[in-house]
Amino acid sequence: MTPRTSDRPQMLVEEFEELARHAPESARLEFLHGKIGVKPMPDGNHGSIVVWLLKRCMQLRPDLELYPEQGLKVEAYRKGRARPDASLVPEGYFVGKGEWSEPDGVLMVVEVTSHDRDADQRDRIEKPEGFAASGIPVYLLVDRDLDSVTVHADPEGGVYRSVTTRAFGSVIELPDPVGITLDTEKLKDFAD
Repeated sequence: MTPRTSDRPQMLVEEFEELARHAPESARLEFLHGKIGVKPMPDGNHGSIVVWLLKRCMQLRPDLELYPEQGLKVEAYRKGRARPDASLVPEGYFVGKGEWSEPDGVLMVVEVTSHDRDADQRDRIEKPEGFAASGIPVYLLVDRDLDSVTVHADPEGGVYRSVTTRAFGSVIELPDPVGITLDTEKLKDFAD
């Protein structure tokens, strides 16, 4: 078995944070499993999905905020750095937190796949592992390659014990502490 990159990271977390701080705005860097990754810049449909989710969350849970692109300390011992497409948090949670926040108050993270070759590894494997290890209760993956939404919930021991996938157009439950039911019919408009 080949050791994971996190066993021999490309650099220290502090070195990554310094690099990310000086990266151009067009480069959205993440540090998962000990290696640097670059998130692709979102296209119009990607952004429209995030806005659609933002509106749904505001309507159904006005006590919460769906905050785009906030950096989170993830993985075991908070040695990873991820910048999910959105994080659902209590109102005001990120005030004063800085570029990389502890995930303890995050109720849900959202990723919308981009059409790139790294999406499978990054969004379907590495991020669920990192978010589960951090104890984030819900991970919502809007998968534009498979025209589906997947809800990962009930993190324990670094994995989500509950994974539910539904096709665009279905109704899907975002379990507590989110407590939202999403009708995903509108996502068919953003399939490409």
